[in-house]
Amino acid sequence: MDNLKVAAQLYTIRDYTKTVKDIKSSLKKVADIGYSAVQVSGMGPIEPETLKSIVDDLGLTICATHIPFERMEEDIDSVIREHKLWACKYVGIGSMPSEYRGTLEGVKKFAKKASTIGKLLSENGLRLIYHNHAFEFSKLGGRTIMDILFEETDEDFDFELDTYWIQVGGGNPVDWIYRVEGRMDVVHFKDMVGNLDNSHKMTEVGEGNLNWSAIIKACQDTGVKWCAVERDICERSPFDSLEISLNNLKRFGLE
Repeated sequence: MDNLKVAAQLYTIRDYTKTVKDIKSSLKKVADIGYSAVQVSGMGPIEPETLKSIVDDLGLTICATHIPFERMEEDIDSVIREHKLWACKYVGIGSMPSEYRGTLEGVKKFAKKASTIGKLLSENGLRLIYHNHAFEFSKLGGRTIMDILFEETDEDFDFELDTYWIQVGGGNPVDWIYRVEGRMDVVHFKDMVGNLDNSHKMTEVGEGNLNWSAIIKACQDTGVKWCAVERDICERSPFDSLEISLNNLKRFGLE
């Protein structure tokens, strides 16, 4: 019930992780803010061993990643080696490649391919996790793409729900967290705020309108292990953004 831990999704600071030097200094800032774990995504080139050394020196855990789906298809052996080196169990797909999205057949094809990769990862002690955006809540053949992914995959295909994008897509983050119970160990936390012109935008966790008490309770009830804080586009320093979200989550007893 109380083992939910907070991580920083490094995509948030991708503009500050383009070189090895920048990766090292930026990860130190993340650790100094108070994060003890990160999700690796959006970085510039770095040797896996070098990244391992940096996070070890800073006392950071790599809890999850986002890896291009094409790389999983073409070079799964090195993906597995990297994650084992990092002691990172969760291999993430950041989004479904666009060529699969437009038709029911395409989504089913992706689900089948991803499930095959997921099985191979499971056999190696790892887990495939899928991160949604809003397009998964559009319908194909009377079902949302999220419904199709849930129904056309099995226990080797896990989810990494994104609270903001579920809300944008017209879903309910709490309902979906309970729906994927047993198939989600990592969730993305980001908030949404409305504007006077009826538009909406992303904001730091706790600064918008999502029901965080209910979301956190649902995550704890269903055994989610990691909540990765992310903001795709920041209006302030992305490091300040990560700090605001972490401080707000501390008020819910998370860290």
